[in-house]
Amino acid sequence: MGVGGAENVAKEFHKIFPSSPIYTFFHDENFTSKFIPGADIRPSFLQKYYKRLGSHKLLLPLMPSAAESFDLSEFDLVISSSAYFCKGLILRPHTTHICYCHSPTRQWWDWQSEYRKEVKITPKWAASLLQHFMRIWDRHASLRVDHFIANSENVRKRIKKYYQQDSSVIYPPIKTYTNGTTKANHKTSVSEKYFLIVSRLYKHKNVDIAVKAFSKLGWPLVVIGNGPEKKRLEKIAEKNVTILGFVPDDELSQYYENCLAFVMPQEEDFGITPIEAMSYGKPVLALRRGGALEYIKEGINGEFFDDSHPDVLAYHAMLMKKNIENYNSDEIKNSTSIFTQEIFKNHILNIIKQTVQT
Repeated sequence: MGVGGAENVAKEFHKIFPSSPIYTFFHDENFTSKFIPGADIRPSFLQKYYKRLGSHKLLLPLMPSAAESFDLSEFDLVISSSAYFCKGLILRPHTTHICYCHSPTRQWWDWQSEYRKEVKITPKWAASLLQHFMRIWDRHASLRVDHFIANSENVRKRIKKYYQQDSSVIYPPIKTYTNGTTKANHKTSVSEKYFLIVSRLYKHKNVDIAVKAFSKLGWPLVVIGNGPEKKRLEKIAEKNVTILGFVPDDELSQYYENCLAFVMPQEEDFGITPIEAMSYGKPVLALRRGGALEYIKEGINGEFFDDSHPDVLAYHAMLMKKNIENYNSDEIKNSTSIFTQEIFKNHILNIIKQTVQT
């Protein structure tokens, strides 16, 4: 099981409310016992099936029912952290539901065409039918939320478009160097200055575009992360591209510290790892889409490229490397100061106070 933005936000909620139970569809006990030790975790009826299957993909059609099966009648306030089904909780009239939304479910909405191409459901009309009914459920489920919190302006606009709901924006907290992360005593496995990618390795993450671009350039690129695309990326990568897989946090800090710049070749709803890199004073080269538009300032803490094509990325990587001395490390670090855990906590508590009072 990997750790992404949604998992880290859930951990922050646990820090704010340490005695509150955490309801989840299913979980890997070995992972959660280390990630949030001592937490009261209460899985749904899907847990036993997850243990048998070892994968969540076949459980997808059952997740709406799982969300609706939780008995939360003892609570006056429920906070969900969701990109999928948690918005569909069925609660008593007096219970307030605040949903921290990472994204309206992309597979049903703006990525519907890509999903049909990638998903292994045959015939394809069956995938379209699944999407149709899931859109109906997703839209109606959104009406059960009392207040939406979006993780970015980008997501706020999409919540309004697909759910016709207003939302507040609270950026997720980032583990940053300026926020107290200590330097580890690990050495990176790459001696030269390199460009860095930290990402889950899925097709929509576009990591293959960066691998092809840097393979052609012959410059060092380090890719950190796991996922179903890992083996394919290893096959297409030249010797100058290092694909490491999972790296522990204490070692990861050294890869951030020693890289030349960070690359984000995909569109993200928000995007946490670029900000982590910026907290080390490293500029970011990002696709000009999504959440990156909210925190990357061209010529100050990064640059954009406009098309997800290896040649376009390679060209802008050359420009960034040529101008790398013009970036001010301290200025880049300062641009991450609004993403602290304390700011996140204060904003969340204020929203709760306002929502419960109304």
